[in-house]
Amino acid sequence: MSEMLREYQGYVLAYRLRAAVGGRVTPGGEQLTLPEYAVTRIERQDLARSLIKQGMGAAQMRRLDSLSDTLMFGFWLNPAEVAAFLRAAIDEGSHPALGHPAAFAALLTASERSRLGDSGVQRVCAHHLACLTLAAPMLDPDGLSRAWQRIEDTTPPLFLDELVATGAA
Repeated sequence: MSEMLREYQGYVLAYRLRAAVGGRVTPGGEQLTLPEYAVTRIERQDLARSLIKQGMGAAQMRRLDSLSDTLMFGFWLNPAEVAAFLRAAIDEGSHPALGHPAAFAALLTASERSRLGDSGVQRVCAHHLACLTLAAPMLDPDGLSRAWQRIEDTTPPLFLDELVATGAA
C-alpha cells in the first residue's frame, strides 16, 4: 500500500514541479486527487495488462500513452523520461527547483514542510534532485549506479497533505 501512496506522492511532486517550470512541460488538466489517481492508474494497469496478453489497436495504445502522460508514470525513476523533461525544462528557461534544494523545498506546502521537519525536507529534496541526475549518466554505468544509490538512500516518508487528509500517511 505504501508503494502506491509513494507513487501518488511522486505524481503530485512531479505535477508541482512541471507547473512551476511552466511552458510546454505544464501538466494538462488539474492535479488528480488520490481517488482520481487510483481510478486512472487502474485503467492504465488494465490497458498495460491487455497489451501484454493480447496486444492492442492504435486507439487503445493512444489511450495507454495518454494515461501514462496524465499520471506522469515513471517521471522520477525513468532516465529517458527525466532526460526528456530536463531538455524541455531548459528550453522553457529552467527553474531553480531543478538544482537548488531550497527552491525544490518551496514546492512543498507549509504543513508538509512542518510535518517533515528540517531533516525530512532535506531528505525529500535530496531524493528528488538525485532522481533528476538520472538523465546525465545514462551512458556512464558507474554514474547511473551512484545515482540509483543516492535515490535509494534518500527515499522520503509519506507526507503529502492529500495523504494525511485520507488517513493514509
